[in-house]
Amino acid sequence: MNHAPNPPGSRVIYLDHNATTPVLPEVLEAMLPYLRNQFGNPSSEHALGRRSRDAVQRAREQVAASLSCRPDEVLFTSGGTESNNLAIRGSAAVAAANRRRLVTSCVEHQATLRPCEYLEKSGWAVSLLPVRESGHVEAAAVQAAMGTDVALMSLMLAQNETGALMPVAEAADAAHAAGALAHTDAAQAVGKVVVDVDVLGVDLLSVAGHKCYAPKGVGALYVRRGTALAPVLLGGGQERGMRPGTENVAGIVALGVACESATARLPEESGRIARLRDDLWATLHAAVPGLTRHTKDNVLPNTLNVSFPDVNGRDLLALADGVAASTGSACHAGEETPSAVLLAMGVIPEVARGAVRMSLGRGTNPSDIQRASLVLSSAHQRLRGT
Repeated sequence: MNHAPNPPGSRVIYLDHNATTPVLPEVLEAMLPYLRNQFGNPSSEHALGRRSRDAVQRAREQVAASLSCRPDEVLFTSGGTESNNLAIRGSAAVAAANRRRLVTSCVEHQATLRPCEYLEKSGWAVSLLPVRESGHVEAAAVQAAMGTDVALMSLMLAQNETGALMPVAEAADAAHAAGALAHTDAAQAVGKVVVDVDVLGVDLLSVAGHKCYAPKGVGALYVRRGTALAPVLLGGGQERGMRPGTENVAGIVALGVACESATARLPEESGRIARLRDDLWATLHAAVPGLTRHTKDNVLPNTLNVSFPDVNGRDLLALADGVAASTGSACHAGEETPSAVLLAMGVIPEVARGAVRMSLGRGTNPSDIQRASLVLSSAHQRLRGT
């Protein structure tokens, strides 16, 4: 099986794929010509420009195939954050005057929550949906929050810290019944689970390249035909005027190949990863009495979030030499406060402080699981002085 390479430093067991992924060899190969001799501007009419334009269109078709949508419904962006901003602020800009409320969840990524806060300062109302102890939003809660004053419902497809898969299809139905648009941040889901825009029923869907083995700095926004949207950036007419600026051809080509590769490998790879994740839980659970698992069911196949008892997760990872994992969202790295996501689930602060998120990927193998379990459990014993 062609696994992705470990990041530099082959001795490191990389268990932080929800933070970012290594670039696949085939993805790097595909993008290199557009960093070397095929450097033309896609807007140019000469041969170099036409080749770049054709490469962008080919990538658009690859991304569209992975989402089961039409190529003209794919807009390329700089990543998930820009895609979320364009979806939320762009739809708000064209909303009817009597629709000035947004519905989202309390466990969204900051790339969703911050644009909502921005609109709130401009007079919009924002309804934050709670989560159950399992980390999931209730579909009934979405339905109860909807009303004729709602312009947009935004619910992430997979939670980045816990891996909880959200009821996006049911939420989209509730939004449409109220006359609102439906958006999902699918950054953590693409390449890990099947993402079909018609099954989900969404009008807008965000993709982040570096979460699915493409490089950082490229992403996409699915915009269903007929969905009204205003650009957030102003400039030229690239991406139908919705995302101006000269296209990042190499990154876009990389995203297309990464999405195509993920779609082709998805059934086999998701099963393999899920088995390794379950082995990691079983091994750690046997070695660490009192270990708590957050979000057991209806979760991404690659994600395991646990709390080690009576220790701080950051201190534990500092002693876990050779294992790269996280205490939660990478965007909150360095913070001492417990994860807001876990607190929203009802996890008490003392337990939440011991949280460690391990997210597996293509390069993860059974020997990594055994070694990581040994290193993490040994670090826990050292911290507790046992």
